[in-house]
Amino acid sequence: MKKNKVKKTVTLAMMGSISYLLMLLNFPFPGFPSFLNVDFSDIPALMAALIFGPVAGILVEFIKNLLDLIMTGTLTVVPIGHIANFLAGILFVLPTYYVFKKLNSKKGMTFALLAGTISMAVVMSVLNYFVFLPAYTFFMGWDAMSATESRKLVTAAILPFNVIKGLLITSVFMLLFIKLQTWVNKQTIYKNA
Repeated sequence: MKKNKVKKTVTLAMMGSISYLLMLLNFPFPGFPSFLNVDFSDIPALMAALIFGPVAGILVEFIKNLLDLIMTGTLTVVPIGHIANFLAGILFVLPTYYVFKKLNSKKGMTFALLAGTISMAVVMSVLNYFVFLPAYTFFMGWDAMSATESRKLVTAAILPFNVIKGLLITSVFMLLFIKLQTWVNKQTIYKNA
């Protein structure tokens, strides 16, 4: 029993580290503001959730953002971007996990990833409009955006960006999942034994 806990802890720490490294390999998507970058760091969190459960996915998201927070030295300022990234990851991973648990198949995983994409895109749009954009302007000392400017930024950039990011993650994850589904199922069965 103790051996399984150590293995799980080491695996989650490793997945959090891999997630952080994938976060560093971000890139801008053409046509969007430069602060919106695509990365594939949610894939290890999703894998952790599928194997160990939803809390494991949340832990991997937390480890990734904590490592980035420490490495970028933003502990002295309000880490709005890290909080937003953490929530976006959770909003992608948890719906994907729960839908997949209901529809346990390759087709089910496709629906689950699309549910995660929609969840992340819609909820992050609302959070950006009401929480994150006002927080950035307040803590950075910028001039406050008007409601029209905020709405335009959310609808023209943040919402479509999150949809595209979710679809890119979906595409890459499905390629991995097709190859690793048997292994993931075996790990899940082993974990539950």
